[in-house]
Amino acid sequence: MLDFCASEEASLRALESLMTEFFHNCTTNERKREIEELLNNFAQQIGAWRFCLYFLSSTRNDYVMMYSLTVFENLINKMWLGVPSQDKMEIRSCLPKLLLAHHKTLPYFIRNKLCKVIVDIGRQDWPMFYHDFFTNILQLIQSPVTTPLGLIMLKTTSEELACPREDLSVARKEELRKLLLEQVQTVLGLLTGILESIWDKHSATAATPPPSPTSGESGDLLSSLLQSPSAAKLLNQPIPILDTDSEYICSLALECLAHLFSWIPLSTSITPSLLTTIFHFARFGCDTRARKMSSVNGSSPSALLGQERGRLGVLAMACINELMSKNCVPMEFEEYLLRMFQQTFYLLQKITRENNAHTVKSRLEELDESYIEKFTDFLRLFVSVHLRRIESYSQFPVVEFLALLFKYTFHQPTHEGYFSCLDIWTLFLDYLTSKIKSRLADKEAVLNRYEDALVLLLTEVLNRIQFRYNQAQLEELDDETLDDDQQTEWQRYLRQSLEVVAKVMELLPTHAFSTLFPVLQDNLEVYLGLQQFVVTSGTGHRLNITAENDCRRLHCSLRDLSSLLQAVGRLAEYFTGDVFAARFNDALTVVERLVKVTLYGSQIKLYNIETAVPSVLKPDLIDVHAQSLAALQAYAHWLAQFYSEVHRQNPEQFISLVSTALEAITPLISSKVQEKLLLSACHLLVSLATTVRPVFLISIPAVQKVFNRITDTSAQRLPDKVSSPTAVPHANEGSVLGKMCLSLPQRKVQLEDTKVIIHQTLSVLEDIVESVSGESTKSRQICYQSLQESVQVSLALFPAFIHQSDVTDEMLSFFLTLFQGLRVQMGVPFTEQIIQTFLNMFTREQLAESILHEGSTGCRVVEKFLKILQVVVQEPGQVFKPFLPSVISLCMEQVYPIIAERSSPDVKAELFELLFRVLHHNWRYFFKSSVLASVQRGVAEEQMENEAQFSAIMQAFGQSFLQPDIHLFKQNLFYLETLNTKQKLYHKKIFRTTMLFQFVNVLLQVLVHKSHDLLQEEIGIATYNMASVDFDGFYSAFLPEFLASCDGVDSNQKNVLGRNFKMDRISGGLFCCLLIVFLLCCGDSFIPSSTRV
Repeated sequence: MLDFCASEEASLRALESLMTEFFHNCTTNERKREIEELLNNFAQQIGAWRFCLYFLSSTRNDYVMMYSLTVFENLINKMWLGVPSQDKMEIRSCLPKLLLAHHKTLPYFIRNKLCKVIVDIGRQDWPMFYHDFFTNILQLIQSPVTTPLGLIMLKTTSEELACPREDLSVARKEELRKLLLEQVQTVLGLLTGILESIWDKHSATAATPPPSPTSGESGDLLSSLLQSPSAAKLLNQPIPILDTDSEYICSLALECLAHLFSWIPLSTSITPSLLTTIFHFARFGCDTRARKMSSVNGSSPSALLGQERGRLGVLAMACINELMSKNCVPMEFEEYLLRMFQQTFYLLQKITRENNAHTVKSRLEELDESYIEKFTDFLRLFVSVHLRRIESYSQFPVVEFLALLFKYTFHQPTHEGYFSCLDIWTLFLDYLTSKIKSRLADKEAVLNRYEDALVLLLTEVLNRIQFRYNQAQLEELDDETLDDDQQTEWQRYLRQSLEVVAKVMELLPTHAFSTLFPVLQDNLEVYLGLQQFVVTSGTGHRLNITAENDCRRLHCSLRDLSSLLQAVGRLAEYFTGDVFAARFNDALTVVERLVKVTLYGSQIKLYNIETAVPSVLKPDLIDVHAQSLAALQAYAHWLAQFYSEVHRQNPEQFISLVSTALEAITPLISSKVQEKLLLSACHLLVSLATTVRPVFLISIPAVQKVFNRITDTSAQRLPDKVSSPTAVPHANEGSVLGKMCLSLPQRKVQLEDTKVIIHQTLSVLEDIVESVSGESTKSRQICYQSLQESVQVSLALFPAFIHQSDVTDEMLSFFLTLFQGLRVQMGVPFTEQIIQTFLNMFTREQLAESILHEGSTGCRVVEKFLKILQVVVQEPGQVFKPFLPSVISLCMEQVYPIIAERSSPDVKAELFELLFRVLHHNWRYFFKSSVLASVQRGVAEEQMENEAQFSAIMQAFGQSFLQPDIHLFKQNLFYLETLNTKQKLYHKKIFRTTMLFQFVNVLLQVLVHKSHDLLQEEIGIATYNMASVDFDGFYSAFLPEFLASCDGVDSNQKNVLGRNFKMDRISGGLFCCLLIVFLLCCGDSFIPSSTRV
């Protein structure tokens, strides 16, 4: 057992035994807790660090060393202020000596932990008490024997001092950063020297390879990029082969640079020679020999060497990206930045160069994946942060850069790499779009400069989404598993590709359309030609294409058509608005083709046809049909603009388009149609009815067929969306809509399962009302006239189903929607009839049955009833004021007694919201105010009416604060505060004289018992607002009485608390702070007599 009385040697043996036992497989959790307690107790003892210092120098047990270092770490970070100065000096002296003596033999994780402990001391004491902390690090770096150790110390110092944890004060953080910034120039100089010396040493021994067949070409391009033949020659030097120690030192130096660059500002301290050196090492990532060596030799020393060489390139690119991520670039650094871009694009040109031995893709496949990721990050940072800055430099060839980026993008070896490159193109297209919008005068010049690149990009992206050109890669994409964004890998691939297509369309609409439409047309011809292969069989229709190769080609064509239809739909927005007239013909061509395709699919019913490969071709045919409907839906806004602007000039053409589209939709509104197709058809129908809104819609036979179909029993599986088109009636729609709605209640006597029919009927009616609620007054009036008889039948049925909570729930949901959307159209008499019916039916017995015995469904019924009453009591004017007494009586005499003592939150929130609405919107029902009273000072109070009801409501609010439901507490406290802000509730005589201090007492008791600590601030503010009405009474009467009721506080402490809480003038915020401290004292069982609030 660990004991301070034992010798250091005995303690070490005991500790080793304990640590070995702790990590042994057979040790129980209970024994581990005992050992952990022993170790914690030992670490807390004064002087434990001396034993730990001995342990570190005398053991080779990794567990013991890590424990000892943890003791030092806690001592330095948590107890350092209390350590005697002499002990601090000893620790500062001994730990670096220990590190220096054993750093070569210590395991790397122990060595790194020891470095961090020493840095933690520097974090606390440098420079005042540990003045040579940073000097020692620099000396370690400068000594060849300890260079790696010095670099590890430097990186740890950068991590812990430049970006410290939150346990340091702001002033100390700023001091440390300032001290480090003073050392930056020296540190960067040392790191530059290390990297340059190693490079130069090994470059001198590297053999010069023979010139490659393309070396002249690459040299010319490099010279044009760098504007300097000498710089090009420098970067064309062969990459040296480094020994293991040199590679290790270089990797540490680059890691240090990467972290330093993450926080130091861009300045001339980052010299051209340092940047050039970093780019030299970035070339290691382009060296395919390293990857080959690693793959061929497995885990041999040469393979490890190859991996380390590739890692140097990754670390160098990390340094470059840290510099690239800084948006704030000083003027004097811009030249360096340009040089960085030029050198990096030399690397890009190198890794995308083709020769006889390599294609671009094979070269990228041979490079380290991490290096490719870092390089892609660089390109993204360049485009997003610096392109607008660099584009103006004549020395930088932007078009040539785009050509290299194009090759880099479309030869990516992985899908993720391709996605990342598409993101870069998206950023570039966004930049180009915003540039053109800000410089409209130069629009043509800018577009001409980039036109070829954009057209090439568009063509290649379209090719990449087509199985015709890219089948092998596309079939690798997962089209089943959903990611966090609820899309498959294939959907993500297609979506990102189509975003690029859309952005090019915005810039070059004519080129984009002329590129996309012919491709779409080719695939449409295949689809439209399938009719000739449809034959009749015994079970129906069959597609007479059976050869395996033909089926495969058809599968690819259908998948491509589906993708291209999505592309056409995505471009719909670029045919509307200001460009409608200019692009009208192109859009008309697209819409006509889409209408033809949708009608064709519905007429020959390819979605139900038998095929040779049903598991593949049938889903393809369904998807094409659904995508054609979705693409046509995307042009709804174009059709609306067509209808409003040119319909009168050529009405036949427009009517033909809409009628044909509806003919295509009608056969699909059926429960026998696959859900994907059915939903697409419903969405298109909704868009035509709500967005295009042609006045002749209701007269089209296809629409009348839809009405008949959704009232048929087979429509029970149809989605609710089908009813939505009926929700935008026009002047001549009322009769048809009325017939449809009238047929619904008539079916109740025809079917045995009445509940199912009522549910379906009310669901459709509710959708109709909800959809029309935002329309014009005329549309709502027509809608209500059509629904009127159905509403009356529903009300007549209500008493019959009052004991069926599931049916009552549906009915009240419908009536709530009706009150919210068509309240005015229903008229006063019928509204009064509805309210009176509900009030009569919801007796106390019925309410008790619903709340207590019918579970959540019964509670929902009561909640919806209360929500209907909320709508009623908010209505301005005097029409519904006669119902107020009945509503208040229902709440306070029937509902409240049932729920008051229940712990369940059901119904309570809706009840108190109703009471709040009664008060907030009907204040004059309780407080009669007059103009004379408001202008005459002599009239102190408003006239009070219905006092008993007001007092009962306030008492209910007060009781709610004694219940544990924190959400109800917060809601009701907000309601009281709102009533005080709007109506001066706390200042009213009845509240001030009979309720004020009761509420204050309740709120303070809640704070004392800490039951609602999350609402401390809200409770404190409300208490202040109440107390401020009568501060004299609060201090003189209430506070002493409250203190008298506090247990665990003697009389002297009560006097001190009361005396020190008194303040003549106090702000709300200060009052809350003092109040919380005061209540903490009151809630404590022991308070010193000298306590002051």
